[in-house]
Amino acid sequence: MRNLHSTITRLEAMPARRGFSDGVTDDRLAFLEGFGSNPGALLARTYVPEFLRTGAPLVVVLHGCTQTPGGYNRSAGWSDAADEHGFALLFPEQQRTNNPNLCFSWFSPEDASRGRGEALSIRQMVQAMHDRHGTDTNSVFVTGLSAGGAMTAVMLATYPEVFAGGAIIAGLPYGTARSVPQAFDRMRGHGNVAPDALAEIVRSASGHQGPWPTLSVWHGTSDATVDSSNARAIVDQWRGLHGVPRTPTRTETVDGYPHRVWENAEGSEVIEEYVITGMGHGTPLSTGQGFGETPGPFMLDVGISSSRRIASFWGIDQHGPARVSAQMPFDESEIPRRSQRPLQAMPPGCQGPSLHVQRTIEDALRAAGLMR
Repeated sequence: MRNLHSTITRLEAMPARRGFSDGVTDDRLAFLEGFGSNPGALLARTYVPEFLRTGAPLVVVLHGCTQTPGGYNRSAGWSDAADEHGFALLFPEQQRTNNPNLCFSWFSPEDASRGRGEALSIRQMVQAMHDRHGTDTNSVFVTGLSAGGAMTAVMLATYPEVFAGGAIIAGLPYGTARSVPQAFDRMRGHGNVAPDALAEIVRSASGHQGPWPTLSVWHGTSDATVDSSNARAIVDQWRGLHGVPRTPTRTETVDGYPHRVWENAEGSEVIEEYVITGMGHGTPLSTGQGFGETPGPFMLDVGISSSRRIASFWGIDQHGPARVSAQMPFDESEIPRRSQRPLQAMPPGCQGPSLHVQRTIEDALRAAGLMR
C-alpha cells in the first residue's frame, strides 16, 4: 500500500471537487418511489419506452463519481437504445449525503455485501421494476463507469442469480479493497490480488451454485484514474468463474480497437474485453452514428459506442451487431504493454492498516466530508 502521507494528500485534495457534478438533468427519466427498505439510502430513476416489448429486458446503469443519471444517460445514449429495442432502464442514484462526490461505495463492506447497504437497495429497485413493469427476471443486466463499474462488479458478485450479464467500464474487480486507502491503491494498480484468488473472492460473496453472468470489460490504456491493470484483473476474476483459459478464443479489431472473446465449453461467448488504445478515464462513445450519444466529462468520443456494443453482446439489441461496423483480425502486438507489477495474495480478512494509521486516515476523511 502507498505511504500514509500520499494517501492523506489525496484525501485532502478532494474537497475542492466536492461541489462538482455534471449538473445535467434529463426529464425523460422518472423517479422510482417506494421500492423497499432502501438500507443504502439511494435514489432511483427509470426510463420505460413507449413501446416496451413483452417480457422486456431490464438494464441497470450505474453512473460514475461526480455524475448523475440524467447526465450519464444523455451522454451514453441508453434511452435512445431502449426506444429502439424496447427494453427498460433503471438508474440507481447516489446521494450527496452519502458521498459528497456522488461515488457508489464499492469498497465498503457495509454497502458491497449481499443483503446490506447499497447493494441491497439496488436489488430492491430491480424487484420493483419487475413488479411494476413486467420485465423479464431472466434478462436483467448491469453496467457502470468507474465507481459505477466497480459497483457493477459488486452486484454481479453479490447477486449473480439476478443478472444475466454485466459490463464494467474503467472499473475494478470485486472484493479487492475494503477501505478507502485500499481503494486508492487498487485504483492505481498497487497491491493487486493473485489471479487464482480472484474468483474465490466472488464465490464467497453469495454461495451461488448456478451459471455465472456473462461479462463485457472496457478500459482505456491511458487511464490515469483507474489503472488499466484492473481490466486484466477483472477478466482473470471471471475467467476463473467461467472456467475458461487465459488465452482468448478469438481476437479481432472492432472499430479500430483490440477485442478479445472467451467462449465456454459449449461455445457460448461468456467474457469479452475491449482495449481502447489511447483513451483516458471514461465511457467510450461514437457520436457520429446517430446513437444519441454526446461527449462530456468522462464521456469520451473515441469512435466506438460501448453502449451499443454492450447491448449487442448481451443479445438485447434486436438488430444484432450489423449496425455498428465490421470486425477484422488483429495482431496482439498492437496492444500497448501494460505496466507489470508483482501480484500478491490478498491478506487474510483484508483488514487494512494498523489502528493508529486507520484513525489518522478516518480523521482526514471526516475533514474532507467523505465519512459520516
